[in-house]
Amino acid sequence: MYNTILTSLENGIFTITINRPDKLNALNKDVFNDLDAVMDEVKNNADIKTVIITGSGTKAFVAGADITEFSSFNKEEAMHLSKRGQDVFFKIENSKKPVVAAVNGFALGGGCELAMACHFRLCSEHAKFGQPEVNLGLVPGYGGTQRLTQLIGKGKSMELQMSAQLIDANEALRLGLVNYVTTAESLLDKTKEILTVIQTKAPVAVGKIIECINVAIVSDSAYTNGKSGYEKEIECFGECFETEDMKEGTAAFVEKRKAIFKGN
Repeated sequence: MYNTILTSLENGIFTITINRPDKLNALNKDVFNDLDAVMDEVKNNADIKTVIITGSGTKAFVAGADITEFSSFNKEEAMHLSKRGQDVFFKIENSKKPVVAAVNGFALGGGCELAMACHFRLCSEHAKFGQPEVNLGLVPGYGGTQRLTQLIGKGKSMELQMSAQLIDANEALRLGLVNYVTTAESLLDKTKEILTVIQTKAPVAVGKIIECINVAIVSDSAYTNGKSGYEKEIECFGECFETEDMKEGTAAFVEKRKAIFKGN
């Protein structure tokens, strides 16, 4: 079904693996097409509750963009490429089902941008992160200037992007770029452990948490419909009261039992 990614579904957890190991899983047009399509599958398949994005092999999550594909582009072609990448990553970021990056190696350039588009990140102890586009005479094009700044702050984002410095797993954890550092062997297990807990919560409420937090960090009014984060929170809080999950959750609390959420 897909040319550059592998997928598997187990216990509601859908694993998407970027599968170009000979190219260190570098992003190209085909990868973007597959990511675009697979996020439609995530949205439309009720059996999918949560998502992991990772890379094949032991060296790289995604080591960057496939430079050979765009090195001869003119300005208009380059802007179209950037817009395409941003649109796909917005699709990941705005998924109402949690999408978590399991970074198993190099996450550089577009790979770091893909990881940052996910709702949060775990990484193995050998992972490396960076936005080294300045070495090519470029700036990040898939949202890296914005998301890295949102995640680690202006000063450090400026330093890393202007110097093209890479950071290791422990520094990524210290800066708040990742939530956990694990061994390579336990990376997927730890990610699945967290998602298994999330899957016990009310799906509609989880999706609305994603919406509210995204409004808090996205400055572009085209993606927030002009609402502030606080206004979005009021709206989502009210909408939860129209769900069966809210009724079930409050009833279970009063009755001192475990809630059984159905996602409606």
